[in-house]
Amino acid sequence: MASTFALHSGSAFQGRPSRATVVRPAARPGVRTGLRAGLRGRRLTLPIALVGMGLALLPWMCLLASQGEWSWVGLDVLEATSLVATGLLLRRGDARAALTAATTAALLLTDAWFDVTTSHGAELVQAWVLALLLELPIAALCGRLALRTR
Repeated sequence: MASTFALHSGSAFQGRPSRATVVRPAARPGVRTGLRAGLRGRRLTLPIALVGMGLALLPWMCLLASQGEWSWVGLDVLEATSLVATGLLLRRGDARAALTAATTAALLLTDAWFDVTTSHGAELVQAWVLALLLELPIAALCGRLALRTR
């Protein structure tokens, strides 16, 4: 059922001009609409997983910071913040989760790209493994969330 708005004027009912009012269709019991309808079984699991992924980046950021890799730390801070924000907004059923999910996907794709293109030797293998097993699948998930929750 599409969530539509009907606009009617009081003049048709009372014979005089009045302000227009917005009437929302009554929700039927047991019928979910909007963002939460698409999440059904993942209502808790997916948001918790996204927040967990964001928090899991903290040790990695500490390791990078100890090596003086401040550009990568900055990018990972943005990724972690976006993951946590997406999880929290998704849990609340907030439509803005689409924006943070799209941002997260873009950040993860950027991270994977620069990891692979700036690495050499053994680091290149590690970059490909991280890209293929973590960054790209999570980016795809966030991209899908961005498209489904708008």
